[in-house]
Amino acid sequence: MEKPDNTENKTFETGKKKKGSSTTAENVAFVRALESLKPEGERVCYDPYAVRFLSQQYLMFMEMAARDPSRTPFPGVHNSLSARVRYFDDFVKRSIDEGLHQLVILGAGFDTRAYRIEGLRGNVRVFEVDHPGTQSVKMEKIKDIFGSLPDHVEYVSVDFETEDFGQRLIEYGYERSQKTVFIMEGLIYYLPPKAVEEMLSFIAKNSGIGSAIIFDYVHESSIDRTDGICGVQCKACDQNEIKNATKDMAKQGEPYKFGIKEGMLESFLARQGFSHVCNVTSEDYKKAYFHEVNENRPVCCLSYFAHAVVK
Repeated sequence: MEKPDNTENKTFETGKKKKGSSTTAENVAFVRALESLKPEGERVCYDPYAVRFLSQQYLMFMEMAARDPSRTPFPGVHNSLSARVRYFDDFVKRSIDEGLHQLVILGAGFDTRAYRIEGLRGNVRVFEVDHPGTQSVKMEKIKDIFGSLPDHVEYVSVDFETEDFGQRLIEYGYERSQKTVFIMEGLIYYLPPKAVEEMLSFIAKNSGIGSAIIFDYVHESSIDRTDGICGVQCKACDQNEIKNATKDMAKQGEPYKFGIKEGMLESFLARQGFSHVCNVTSEDYKKAYFHEVNENRPVCCLSYFAHAVVK
Protein backbone atom coordinates (compact mmCIF):
# COMPACT_ATOMS: atom_id res chain seq x y z
CA MET A 1 0.00 0.00 0.00
CA GLU A 2 1.29 3.44 -0.90
CA LYS A 3 1.60 5.51 2.25
CA PRO A 4 0.38 9.11 2.46
CA ASP A 5 2.86 11.93 2.08
CA ASN A 6 3.58 14.17 5.08
CA THR A 7 5.03 17.60 4.47
CA GLU A 8 3.74 19.66 7.40
CA ASN A 9 5.98 20.32 10.40
CA LYS A 10 3.85 21.61 13.26
CA THR A 11 4.09 21.09 16.99
CA PHE A 12 1.15 20.21 19.27
CA GLU A 13 0.83 23.93 19.94
CA THR A 14 -1.43 25.11 17.13
CA GLY A 15 0.20 27.45 14.66
CA LYS A 16 3.65 27.26 16.18
CA LYS A 17 6.45 25.94 13.98
CA LYS A 18 9.23 23.80 15.28
CA LYS A 19 12.17 22.13 13.63
CA GLY A 20 13.30 18.71 14.76
CA SER A 21 11.82 16.63 17.52
CA SER A 22 9.79 17.43 20.62
CA THR A 23 11.72 18.44 23.72
CA THR A 24 9.72 15.99 25.81
CA ALA A 25 10.77 13.13 23.52
CA GLU A 26 14.41 13.66 24.41
CA ASN A 27 13.64 14.38 28.07
CA VAL A 28 11.94 11.00 28.48
CA ALA A 29 14.66 9.21 26.50
CA PHE A 30 17.16 10.77 28.93
CA VAL A 31 15.23 9.35 31.90
CA ARG A 32 15.17 5.87 30.37
CA ALA A 33 18.85 6.02 29.47
CA LEU A 34 19.89 7.19 32.93
CA GLU A 35 17.77 4.58 34.68
CA SER A 36 19.22 1.89 32.41
CA LEU A 37 22.72 2.62 33.70
CA LYS A 38 21.76 1.32 37.16
CA PRO A 39 22.57 -2.28 38.15
CA GLU A 40 19.97 -4.86 37.15
CA GLY A 41 18.70 -5.29 40.71
CA GLU A 42 18.27 -1.55 41.17
CA ARG A 43 16.91 -0.16 37.91
CA VAL A 44 13.16 0.20 37.57
CA CYS A 45 13.09 0.08 33.77
CA TYR A 46 15.54 -0.86 31.06
CA ASP A 47 15.97 0.54 27.56
CA PRO A 48 19.26 -0.23 25.79
CA TYR A 49 18.37 2.05 22.86
CA ALA A 50 17.40 5.25 24.70
CA VAL A 51 20.96 6.60 24.84
CA ARG A 52 21.09 6.57 21.03
CA PHE A 53 18.45 9.31 20.92
CA LEU A 54 20.33 11.78 23.12
CA SER A 55 22.13 14.91 21.98
CA GLN A 56 25.60 15.71 23.22
CA GLN A 57 24.21 18.02 25.89
CA TYR A 58 22.01 15.28 27.33
CA LEU A 59 24.90 12.80 27.22
CA MET A 60 26.92 15.24 29.34
CA PHE A 61 24.04 15.54 31.83
CA MET A 62 23.76 11.75 31.97
CA GLU A 63 27.48 11.32 32.65
CA MET A 64 27.34 13.85 35.50
CA ALA A 65 24.24 12.27 37.05
CA ALA A 66 25.72 8.77 36.72
CA ARG A 67 28.84 9.86 38.63
CA ASP A 68 26.84 11.73 41.27
CA PRO A 69 23.16 10.64 41.61
CA SER A 70 22.45 13.74 43.72
CA ARG A 71 22.81 15.74 40.49
CA THR A 72 19.92 13.93 38.81
CA PRO A 73 17.55 16.69 37.66
CA PHE A 74 14.08 16.56 39.25
CA PRO A 75 14.59 13.16 40.98
CA GLY A 76 10.93 12.70 41.99
CA VAL A 77 9.76 13.32 38.43
CA HIS A 78 12.57 11.09 37.11
CA ASN A 79 11.47 8.20 39.33
CA SER A 80 7.80 8.54 38.40
CA LEU A 81 8.71 8.56 34.70
CA SER A 82 10.83 5.44 35.20
CA ALA A 83 7.90 3.74 36.95
CA ARG A 84 5.62 4.81 34.11
CA VAL A 85 7.87 3.16 31.53
CA ARG A 86 7.95 -0.05 33.56
CA TYR A 87 4.20 -0.12 34.23
CA PHE A 88 3.33 0.50 30.58
CA ASP A 89 5.89 -2.12 29.47
CA ASP A 90 4.32 -4.68 31.78
CA PHE A 91 0.85 -3.81 30.46
CA VAL A 92 1.97 -4.36 26.86
CA LYS A 93 3.59 -7.68 27.73
CA ARG A 94 0.40 -8.92 29.41
CA SER A 95 -1.61 -7.77 26.39
CA ILE A 96 0.66 -9.75 24.04
CA ASP A 97 0.05 -12.87 26.13
CA GLU A 98 -3.70 -12.21 25.86
CA GLY A 99 -3.72 -12.10 22.05
CA LEU A 100 -2.90 -8.51 21.07
CA HIS A 101 -3.05 -7.79 17.31
CA GLN A 102 -2.20 -4.08 17.08
CA LEU A 103 -0.32 -1.58 19.24
CA VAL A 104 -0.90 2.12 18.62
CA ILE A 105 1.50 4.51 20.36
CA LEU A 106 0.06 8.02 20.29
CA GLY A 107 2.61 10.80 20.79
CA ALA A 108 5.27 8.12 20.33
CA GLY A 109 8.27 10.43 20.56
CA PHE A 110 11.37 8.26 21.00
CA ASP A 111 9.42 5.27 22.36
CA THR A 112 11.36 2.03 21.75
CA ARG A 113 8.85 -0.63 22.79
CA ALA A 114 8.45 -1.85 19.21
CA TYR A 115 12.16 -2.75 19.16
CA ARG A 116 12.83 -4.05 22.68
CA ILE A 117 9.70 -5.91 23.83
CA GLU A 118 9.77 -9.55 22.81
CA GLY A 119 6.63 -10.80 21.15
CA LEU A 120 5.82 -7.68 19.13
CA ARG A 121 7.88 -8.35 16.00
CA GLY A 122 6.17 -10.89 13.80
CA ASN A 123 3.00 -10.98 15.91
CA VAL A 124 1.76 -7.44 16.48
CA ARG A 125 1.53 -4.54 14.06
CA VAL A 126 2.78 -1.34 15.69
CA PHE A 127 1.69 2.18 14.72
CA GLU A 128 3.86 5.01 16.07
CA VAL A 129 1.97 8.30 15.80
CA ASP A 130 3.55 11.72 16.30
CA HIS A 131 4.17 15.06 14.60
CA PRO A 132 6.34 15.14 11.46
CA GLY A 133 9.38 16.76 13.05
CA THR A 134 9.72 14.09 15.71
CA GLN A 135 8.91 11.28 13.26
CA SER A 136 11.64 12.38 10.87
CA VAL A 137 14.31 12.37 13.58
CA LYS A 138 13.00 9.08 15.02
CA MET A 139 13.14 7.26 11.70
CA GLU A 140 16.71 8.37 11.02
CA LYS A 141 17.79 7.20 14.49
CA ILE A 142 16.11 3.82 14.01
CA LYS A 143 17.89 3.36 10.67
CA ASP A 144 21.19 4.25 12.37
CA ILE A 145 20.59 1.66 15.11
CA PHE A 146 19.20 -1.24 13.07
CA GLY A 147 20.30 -0.46 9.52
CA SER A 148 16.72 -0.14 8.25
CA LEU A 149 13.17 0.50 9.42
CA PRO A 150 11.47 -2.66 10.76
CA ASP A 151 8.60 -4.03 8.73
CA HIS A 152 6.24 -4.41 11.70
CA VAL A 153 6.18 -0.66 12.49
CA GLU A 154 4.23 2.08 10.70
CA TYR A 155 5.33 5.70 11.31
CA VAL A 156 2.24 7.90 11.16
CA SER A 157 2.83 11.67 11.09
CA VAL A 158 0.02 13.85 12.40
CA ASP A 159 -0.73 17.04 14.34
CA PHE A 160 -3.25 16.01 17.01
CA GLU A 161 -4.67 19.52 17.34
CA THR A 162 -5.26 20.26 13.66
CA GLU A 163 -5.51 16.90 11.86
CA ASP A 164 -7.78 13.86 12.12
CA PHE A 165 -5.42 11.32 13.66
CA GLY A 166 -7.95 8.51 13.22
CA GLN A 167 -8.18 9.04 9.49
CA ARG A 168 -4.40 9.12 9.24
CA LEU A 169 -4.18 5.89 11.20
CA ILE A 170 -6.64 4.16 8.87
CA GLU A 171 -4.72 5.41 5.83
CA TYR A 172 -1.67 3.59 7.18
CA GLY A 173 -3.50 0.29 7.47
CA TYR A 174 -5.03 0.31 10.96
CA GLU A 175 -7.70 -2.40 11.23
CA ARG A 176 -10.71 -1.27 13.24
CA SER A 177 -11.94 -4.80 13.98
CA GLN A 178 -8.75 -6.04 15.65
CA LYS A 179 -7.84 -6.14 19.33
CA THR A 180 -5.64 -3.12 19.94
CA VAL A 181 -3.87 -1.38 22.79
CA PHE A 182 -3.53 2.40 22.56
CA ILE A 183 -0.64 3.89 24.55
CA MET A 184 -0.87 7.59 25.41
CA GLU A 185 2.26 8.04 27.47
CA GLY A 186 3.14 11.60 28.40
CA LEU A 187 0.56 12.94 25.97
CA ILE A 188 -2.92 13.95 27.04
CA TYR A 189 -1.96 16.75 29.44
CA TYR A 190 -0.24 18.55 26.54
CA LEU A 191 -3.45 18.55 24.48
CA PRO A 192 -6.55 20.76 24.77
CA PRO A 193 -9.66 19.03 26.20
CA LYS A 194 -11.41 18.84 22.83
CA ALA A 195 -8.47 17.00 21.25
CA VAL A 196 -8.41 14.50 24.13
CA GLU A 197 -12.14 13.81 23.87
CA GLU A 198 -11.98 13.38 20.10
CA MET A 199 -9.06 10.98 20.46
CA LEU A 200 -10.87 8.83 23.04
CA SER A 201 -14.07 8.91 20.99
CA PHE A 202 -12.28 7.56 17.93
CA ILE A 203 -10.70 4.75 19.93
CA ALA A 204 -14.00 3.74 21.55
CA LYS A 205 -15.81 3.64 18.20
CA ASN A 206 -13.07 2.11 16.07
CA SER A 207 -11.48 -0.71 18.06
CA GLY A 208 -11.99 -4.47 18.18
CA ILE A 209 -13.35 -6.48 21.10
CA GLY A 210 -11.02 -6.40 24.11
CA SER A 211 -9.17 -3.27 22.99
CA ALA A 212 -7.74 -1.06 25.72
CA ILE A 213 -6.13 2.27 26.46
CA ILE A 214 -3.35 3.12 28.90
CA PHE A 215 -2.23 6.65 29.73
CA ASP A 216 -0.92 8.93 32.45
CA TYR A 217 -2.64 12.08 33.66
CA VAL A 218 -2.76 14.80 36.29
CA HIS A 219 -5.72 16.20 38.18
CA GLU A 220 -7.37 19.28 36.75
CA SER A 221 -6.80 21.07 40.07
CA SER A 222 -3.05 20.56 39.69
CA ILE A 223 -2.78 22.78 36.63
CA ASP A 224 -2.13 26.47 37.00
CA ARG A 225 -2.73 27.96 33.56
CA THR A 226 -0.02 30.58 34.06
CA ASP A 227 2.96 28.74 35.47
CA GLY A 228 2.33 25.05 35.96
CA ILE A 229 1.43 23.43 39.28
CA CYS A 230 -0.88 24.93 41.88
CA GLY A 231 -0.11 24.76 45.57
CA VAL A 232 -0.91 21.11 46.16
CA GLN A 233 0.81 20.07 49.34
CA CYS A 234 2.30 16.62 49.73
CA LYS A 235 5.03 15.35 52.01
CA ALA A 236 5.99 12.62 49.54
CA CYS A 237 7.55 14.89 46.93
CA ASP A 238 9.23 18.25 46.39
CA GLN A 239 6.62 20.77 45.24
CA ASN A 240 9.28 23.23 44.05
CA GLU A 241 10.81 20.48 41.93
CA ILE A 242 7.45 19.71 40.30
CA LYS A 243 6.62 23.36 39.72
CA ASN A 244 10.04 24.08 38.23
CA ALA A 245 9.90 21.03 35.97
CA THR A 246 6.47 22.07 34.68
CA LYS A 247 7.63 25.65 34.16
CA ASP A 248 10.56 24.36 32.12
CA MET A 249 8.23 22.49 29.78
CA ALA A 250 5.97 25.53 29.38
CA LYS A 251 8.96 27.71 28.48
CA GLN A 252 10.00 25.13 25.89
CA GLY A 253 6.62 25.37 24.20
CA GLU A 254 4.95 22.34 25.79
CA PRO A 255 2.70 23.54 28.66
CA TYR A 256 0.12 21.39 30.45
CA LYS A 257 -3.39 21.97 29.03
CA PHE A 258 -5.58 19.12 30.27
CA GLY A 259 -6.37 17.41 33.55
CA ILE A 260 -9.11 15.15 34.93
CA LYS A 261 -11.16 16.23 37.93
CA GLU A 262 -10.22 14.40 41.10
CA GLY A 263 -12.41 11.36 41.70
CA MET A 264 -13.95 11.62 38.22
CA LEU A 265 -11.66 9.33 36.19
CA GLU A 266 -14.16 6.46 35.94
CA SER A 267 -17.12 8.66 35.01
CA PHE A 268 -15.00 10.64 32.54
CA LEU A 269 -13.92 7.47 30.73
CA ALA A 270 -17.41 5.94 30.93
CA ARG A 271 -18.79 8.95 29.04
CA GLN A 272 -16.15 8.34 26.37
CA GLY A 273 -17.08 4.67 25.97
CA PHE A 274 -14.75 2.78 28.34
CA SER A 275 -15.20 0.39 31.26
CA HIS A 276 -13.07 -1.66 33.69
CA VAL A 277 -11.16 1.46 34.66
CA CYS A 278 -8.02 1.04 36.77
CA ASN A 279 -6.46 4.06 38.48
CA VAL A 280 -2.83 3.81 39.63
CA THR A 281 -1.57 6.37 42.15
CA SER A 282 1.98 7.31 43.07
CA GLU A 283 1.54 5.23 46.24
CA ASP A 284 0.64 2.22 44.12
CA TYR A 285 3.68 2.36 41.85
CA LYS A 286 5.96 3.39 44.70
CA LYS A 287 4.93 0.19 46.49
CA ALA A 288 5.30 -1.90 43.33
CA TYR A 289 8.72 -0.73 42.15
CA PHE A 290 10.52 1.19 44.88
CA HIS A 291 11.46 -1.14 47.69
CA GLU A 292 14.61 -2.50 49.29
CA VAL A 293 17.53 -0.54 47.76
CA ASN A 294 15.08 1.86 46.09
CA GLU A 295 12.88 2.43 49.13
CA ASN A 296 13.98 6.03 49.71
CA ARG A 297 13.66 7.21 46.13
CA PRO A 298 10.98 9.94 45.95
CA VAL A 299 8.18 9.95 43.38
CA CYS A 300 5.92 12.69 42.02
CA CYS A 301 2.58 12.58 43.83
CA LEU A 302 0.75 14.38 41.00
CA SER A 303 1.41 11.70 38.40
CA TYR A 304 -1.27 9.02 37.88
CA PHE A 305 -1.54 6.09 35.48
CA ALA A 306 -4.81 4.68 34.16
CA HIS A 307 -6.05 1.98 31.86
CA ALA A 308 -9.49 0.91 30.66
CA VAL A 309 -11.24 -1.37 28.18
CA VAL A 310 -13.44 -0.34 25.26
CA LYS A 311 -17.08 -1.11 26.13
